[in-house]
Amino acid sequence: MSDLKKIIIDDTEVEVDPAMTLLQACEVAGIEVPRFCYHERLSIAGNCRMCLVEVVGGPPKPTASCAMQVRDLRPGPEGQPPVVKTKSPMVKKAREGVMEFLLINHPLDCPICDQGGECDLQDQAVAYGVDFSRFTEAKRAVDDLDLGPLVATTMTRCISCTRCVRFTSEVAGISQMGQTGRGEDSEITSYLNQTLDSELQGNIIDLCPVGALTSKPYAFTARAWELKKTETIDVMDALGANIRVDTKGREVMRILPRNHDDVNEEWISDKTRFVWDGLRRQRLDQPYVRVDGKLKPATWPEALAATANAMQGKKVAALAGDLAPVEAMFALKGIIDGLGGATECRVDNANLPMDNRSGYVGTASISDIDTAERILLIGTNPRQENPVLNARIRKAWLRGAEIAMIGEAVDLTYDYTHAGDNSDALASVVKMGGSDEIKAKASLVIIGQGALIGPNGPAILGSAMNIAENTASGFLVLHDAASRVGGLDIGFATEGGMSTALDGAEVVFNLGADEIDIQDGPFVIYQGSHGDRGAHRADVILPAAAYTEENGLFVNTEGRPQMAIRAGFAPGEAKENWAILRALSAELGTVLPYDSLGALRSALIAAHPHLGVIDMVAANDWEAETTTRMTFGKITNKGGDFYLSNPIARASSVMAELSSMAAARKPQMAAE
Repeated sequence: MSDLKKIIIDDTEVEVDPAMTLLQACEVAGIEVPRFCYHERLSIAGNCRMCLVEVVGGPPKPTASCAMQVRDLRPGPEGQPPVVKTKSPMVKKAREGVMEFLLINHPLDCPICDQGGECDLQDQAVAYGVDFSRFTEAKRAVDDLDLGPLVATTMTRCISCTRCVRFTSEVAGISQMGQTGRGEDSEITSYLNQTLDSELQGNIIDLCPVGALTSKPYAFTARAWELKKTETIDVMDALGANIRVDTKGREVMRILPRNHDDVNEEWISDKTRFVWDGLRRQRLDQPYVRVDGKLKPATWPEALAATANAMQGKKVAALAGDLAPVEAMFALKGIIDGLGGATECRVDNANLPMDNRSGYVGTASISDIDTAERILLIGTNPRQENPVLNARIRKAWLRGAEIAMIGEAVDLTYDYTHAGDNSDALASVVKMGGSDEIKAKASLVIIGQGALIGPNGPAILGSAMNIAENTASGFLVLHDAASRVGGLDIGFATEGGMSTALDGAEVVFNLGADEIDIQDGPFVIYQGSHGDRGAHRADVILPAAAYTEENGLFVNTEGRPQMAIRAGFAPGEAKENWAILRALSAELGTVLPYDSLGALRSALIAAHPHLGVIDMVAANDWEAETTTRMTFGKITNKGGDFYLSNPIARASSVMAELSSMAAARKPQMAAE
């Protein structure tokens, strides 16, 4: 560790990387330095001046610690380590002066500001400011921006830290926000008064250190100290973003990101953040049984008896939807196996292998994107399918990674080489092989679900795996359903896919699969949380908890098992998914061998040990899929509406508004 440099901060000697800023070095020493504009995931702006420190032997004025590196410090006259002070009279006076300037034009909005109680400006004004002001002039006023239905703006509170500008331009990849003017006339604004066109725009609410940018749907509904905070996992896509669900009473009031460097860093998509109002609407809160062609309310004993009577002695098929936890699928598989039925979780008909984990998960992790020098995307639009992962690819591109795509040409917020959109383009890449020069570069092949649907699916998967093998690349299958990898891990699949599973089925047990149409004929049992497509087709409805209302295991797109924790309780008579299935097994006379969620998980982990290693990505043995002959055809993306991809999102009024705005923008783009 000889490349480390010694530095003395407030009489504490530490050894740090010379590339670190003084602010980062202070954090290593356990010393807090106030800041507004600095953020570790954004470029350095150095414009709030709150992080001033004193460099002994340096200029006779305080230094912005976020903008000076340790390597720039000079040693003492006899070679002593450089000395930095963060609590000297010079620093104290400088910080008080900066805070006084920041508050010159800041309005006294704290009693009505949504940021109250979790505001950096409040906290730092108390800790580092003074209790008086020498300014009596009138405060300036600024027009508020219309950034769309998600972000509320009160720009008189803005302190021009430019975090929002840097996030939208660097991470989200849009150029619609900027700063104009100088001095007192400077203000943050949007280009030609445009609303923001990004799937990640809600993150600027978290980044804003004051109350200038707040959540529009959450506005004036709760205070931070009233909320119960639960750390859990998101299921709106297959990334498994770490989130915090804040509840007031039994209702979810907001969803915020948690930091996880290997998964979502500290960003979440707008769908993840604002879908919470869909948890309140169109909920199934009591069982129903269809009588004389109409669904009638029923008691739990009546609904379970009707379900058991329908299933006994019949050919049963079970389908698992995109939001089903692993425990529920495991319990349902236990019931269906006992009846000799078929199970299937690949409800979008993606040709994913059943027993080859390297073929349906891959061998790479999400964090491998950070170090990749070459990335090949096949049949995927990550901006729509997984916006946070797309931001990670953009970050690799900004560092110089080469991006290529085979599939539909779309706007991904970064430049890429479009190699074609058909099977010929893919075949030509396979034939290229991998030279030693290519193999020497860290590279990644990412294949989406759109490429795997249809008759060419197995051939495209085999070709993609061949490319990864030839070029010594990591391989990642990008899923869009939170339950898919977990379902395949426990074998909730049938050789031949959904058509084989449903072939001749007299009864279909639908575990939250709302993205499919079940043909007339079979008796349908629907277990789910919302009155969506699946419930409309059902003959029996068993109301279940949503993802914020039960503890559940989910395996993300890279194969990482993560635990979702219950933040509230299901409405009415709705029950946890596993508990419904355990009760049904008793009604069927084949009682599942567990009476609690803990016992169920013990059985699950005994059968599939890797699922017991929470938050770890298991290494998968590489087994390339056999390449079959491709017929000529387009390689397409999955498609569909990003904002309305599941029953919770379709029940959300915010998602409906975002969907209509996205649809309205498409013709304009085509016209341009």
